[in-house]
Amino acid sequence: MAANAYETVIYEERDGVAWITLNRPEKHNAFNSLMQREMRTIWRSLRFNEDVRCAVLTGAGDKAFCTGIDRMERMGGATDETTDDTVVGAHGGTPFHLNDPGDNLGPKSCDLWKPVIAAVNGMACGGAFYMLGEVEFIIAAEHATFFDPHVTYGMTASFEPIHMAGITPFCEIMRLSLMGNYERVTAQRAHEIGMVSEVVPGDRLLDAAEFCATAIAAQPKLAIEGTVRALWAAREFGSRPAARLGYAYVGLGTSQESLAEGQRQFESGRRIEWRAR
Repeated sequence: MAANAYETVIYEERDGVAWITLNRPEKHNAFNSLMQREMRTIWRSLRFNEDVRCAVLTGAGDKAFCTGIDRMERMGGATDETTDDTVVGAHGGTPFHLNDPGDNLGPKSCDLWKPVIAAVNGMACGGAFYMLGEVEFIIAAEHATFFDPHVTYGMTASFEPIHMAGITPFCEIMRLSLMGNYERVTAQRAHEIGMVSEVVPGDRLLDAAEFCATAIAAQPKLAIEGTVRALWAAREFGSRPAARLGYAYVGLGTSQESLAEGQRQFESGRRIEWRAR
């Protein structure tokens, strides 16, 4: 797919990896209704894209990965022909038919089980957590920060920190949510608590993501996707219920073809140049 196929996102494919760049830097990559629709289209289409085995998600520029929803669009600001008021909010006259941004922005919410790596450059706050809470792991630039401004603006912090609760200790996600705009978690602190898997200088961020993404894409895809599903089951159901499903994930995520692919790698004698982290 061409890189200019979308208006709010830059999309590229190379070497089995999809590179997805949120591209509204003048708005700190805040998502409007058009970006939500475009992200949903990307995630859903990747489910059937046999050329892509892994994805990297990042933001344009170095100031922000994403600062959540575009409040100017949602709060009565300027609109244009791309605006769609039905993308977010309750509809049908009752609160029981709610369109939440996470339904469109998160890869798992869009039923994508290929691995996604987030490369966070700059601020990541509020609605950014819809995406970060559904990736396999996060690599952050040294200047990246994480915070949630909801309570500062009189709103309950709910969906977004819930998404992040799976990768953040309870006391840390609670503090981040309650402190609002008064405190930001640095990349270094996010790494200490396990929210972030690696911190690198800003000019090395995409190289670090590429190293992981190309390594993942080089391995048998069925085994990779089966592993993703198994570990997400552990996160969602708990370790013991997930372990009882382990045989199912092994059965679904292993085939004669994937075993043969792995055996060819073993028999080739090619030495993988690993690195320590």
